[in-house]
Amino acid sequence: MKGQPFGRRLGFAWHGVRQALRRERSFRSHLLAAAAVLVLLLITRPAPLWWAVMALAVGLVLVAELVNSALESLIDHLHPERHPEIGVAKDIAAGAVLVASAVALVVGAAFVLQGV
Repeated sequence: MKGQPFGRRLGFAWHGVRQALRRERSFRSHLLAAAAVLVLLLITRPAPLWWAVMALAVGLVLVAELVNSALESLIDHLHPERHPEIGVAKDIAAGAVLVASAVALVVGAAFVLQGV
């Protein structure tokens, strides 16, 4: 649906986020972790650069989880039967979430260690 007004496209995007919240436990878990990071930042009041770095790390994880969820939903709809190559595609998408989470953990460790 090309050529839709911005407000309508934004509505589609928010609908997608709401669907992920409703259907994806992993997304809810990552949002809970993001809230914990926000609380940590509010308590420690680091330099603005740390706010930006932490926001990018958290955002990377959330984006990877949304893309993984979208891919899994589409694949399951188009090809509900088990197939080795579909399994590979799902595993690679899950791997992207794992890598994003590892990056976020490294950023979190750097944040903690910089205060030591």
